[in-house]
Amino acid sequence: MASLLVLDNICVGGRSQPRLDRVSLQLEPGERVALLGPSGAGKSTLLAVANGLLAPDQGSVRWQGEPRGLTVRSRRRQQARIGTLWQDLRLIEELTVQQNLNAARLAVWGWPRALLNLLLPLETAACAAVLKRLDLDPALLNQPVSALSGGQRQRVALARLLRQDPLLLLADEPLASLDPRLAADLLALLLELTSPPRALLLSLHRPDLLAGFDRVVGLRAGQLVFDQPGSSLETSQLKALYAGVERP
Repeated sequence: MASLLVLDNICVGGRSQPRLDRVSLQLEPGERVALLGPSGAGKSTLLAVANGLLAPDQGSVRWQGEPRGLTVRSRRRQQARIGTLWQDLRLIEELTVQQNLNAARLAVWGWPRALLNLLLPLETAACAAVLKRLDLDPALLNQPVSALSGGQRQRVALARLLRQDPLLLLADEPLASLDPRLAADLLALLLELTSPPRALLLSLHRPDLLAGFDRVVGLRAGQLVFDQPGSSLETSQLKALYAGVERP
């Protein structure tokens, strides 16, 4: 079976130093990979390259053994299988929960059906099913996102990922602004959702939350410092990774 994603010798330029400097990373189906590093290390840049929002200046990206799509259609097909959970969730406050969930289908539906989603409640049964899977009441489908609690918003964002049905889940420090209970709940859900053939690449600042991850990748100043099983990670490696910077 081909690797889900292969980043080979990726370089992304920056103002004073490269944002990524010859970084290589491989993700296999079923893997749960944690991405560590201080602020400015290049974690968000790496995730942007992984999900196709940013093209590297140098290096190559392969998705399921194929080069990143050269045409709009091929890129859209590949990106439909990559879902991202952002720290700010990027839910549309004015729209209903159901409209937000269906927004995950844009790459598959195309614009005509996407516009129809703003007018009619489409695929209600499928939307209700993903809410139930995350212990949310389907009665929330008609509620605007602005009426939800913080915990409900987190789960709706995850439900949107399930509606997309991606093979690769990317998460850009989704735990950073949460209290310990919500952070633990969200992490447990993400790990639970990552069963083969899905894979997870999650950026975080919390080395104390590494239990449940298969591998840990460390970035500092745009360079790969380590990529190894979490069970073999030494305290001295973490200290070196964050040396001279504050971290939670």
